[in-house]
Amino acid sequence: MPDSLYIAVDLGAGSGRVFLAGFDRHAFLLEEIRRFHYPPIESDGHLRWNLPKILNEIEHGLRRAAARAREHGRSIKSVGVDSWGVDYALVDAEGSLVELPICYRDARTSGVMDDVFARISRTEIFERTGIQFLPFNTLFQAFAHARDGIPAPAQSLLLIPDVINFHLTGRRVCEYTNATTTQMLNATTGKWDCELLKRLDLPANLLPPIVAAGSQVGPLRTDLATELGVDVVPVVAPATHDTGSAVAGAPIDSGWAYVSSGTWSLVGVERSEPLVNADVARHNFTNEGGVYGTIRFLKNVMGLWILESCRMQWREHGVAGDYDALLKKVEAWDDCPGLIFPDDQRFLNPSNMLDAIATQLKETTQVMPSEPAAVAKLILDSLAFRYASVLRTIESLTGQRIAGVRIIGGGSQNRYLNQATANATGLPVAAGPVEATVIGNVLVQAIAAERFASLAEARQYVAEKVPSETFVPQRTSKVEGARARFAAIEARYI
Repeated sequence: MPDSLYIAVDLGAGSGRVFLAGFDRHAFLLEEIRRFHYPPIESDGHLRWNLPKILNEIEHGLRRAAARAREHGRSIKSVGVDSWGVDYALVDAEGSLVELPICYRDARTSGVMDDVFARISRTEIFERTGIQFLPFNTLFQAFAHARDGIPAPAQSLLLIPDVINFHLTGRRVCEYTNATTTQMLNATTGKWDCELLKRLDLPANLLPPIVAAGSQVGPLRTDLATELGVDVVPVVAPATHDTGSAVAGAPIDSGWAYVSSGTWSLVGVERSEPLVNADVARHNFTNEGGVYGTIRFLKNVMGLWILESCRMQWREHGVAGDYDALLKKVEAWDDCPGLIFPDDQRFLNPSNMLDAIATQLKETTQVMPSEPAAVAKLILDSLAFRYASVLRTIESLTGQRIAGVRIIGGGSQNRYLNQATANATGLPVAAGPVEATVIGNVLVQAIAAERFASLAEARQYVAEKVPSETFVPQRTSKVEGARARFAAIEARYI
């Protein structure tokens, strides 16, 4: 009898997919079943997620995945959900949504960090949580929400993948890897830091119990299973934070770092324990929970969001519409048209990304290029040099040399950025898997089902079945000159 299949629901900040996966001896089945989009919408004075639409799209995906499994003549073993972090939904006692969840790019957290630090110092919060400070962390979102007034009917605060699991099973829990990203979890105990929450007047009573990655949340609701034509299978919590799943699904060699490359770039290493000290705090690194006792020691870099925002503006004016054609022009561009510091907060959600780039270039006595390929090149080169800078800091903080870099996620398809990263870091780069997040999601499900005995065994399967491409660093005078220019720009903004 053929092996069972697994369903992975993978949600990014604006688009989602449903996949069907199977771990055959000779081939790895990974089939995209449904893709859908849900850009945030303006509603009731905030930028919000249309959660009912997302749930409806997921149900359509589950229905089609079950039908496709029947076409394969195979059963479904389990379902797993991962998504972006920090955002949450409020649910009432009856299980209904209290309001549409607010998007992390909403302006409500502007200035909130300073209000929080007036009550508890930045130093103490980091010592308690080990998490980097970003203005949209759940801690600051919840503080802004409490300041404005959390609706009285709210009985649970559920992170996005957890509210989806609640919809699928009726059980209210929070998976550990995603809980760590909230900056409300104590790094030592692995539990909600109720003292921290109390001192900030945040409602700890709304937070659900924490479960480990690989736990069974519950069986799929019988009524939903009947409606969708799916068997009543377990819903398993993978690493519900998408980066947690991506790292779980990456065959990272010993001593190598990773870059999870997409809208955001997460640059880090895998460790066995948190690293919390004054130097780590000063450089604003984070200790996010990973699967099976691992820690993702990393830093957020703004990522390909900058380029995608520019491409949206160019498309509105009828230029630079094709991504592959744009990258070919970038590869053919001989000189360095400019460099930016990509982690400038002005790039988080500007009304006009091209204007934001032009403003920073002017501040550093550079000129904004008029050619889209030149703008794309300066963005990609800047990202590569920023990765290199972050990796050097990781070596300094951990006392361990990095031997190479594995780039995973959608951004691993950008061959120019892969080579630029190898050049900037002076390290070999292995690119792939592209679908690391989905792979990590189903690997954890398969380990829970005892298809693999360990994460190491599961990753070895991926290394054997999923190809990757290697990029060797090229040292040139142009690279060295650009590196020095970037260092001067970076020093201005850090």
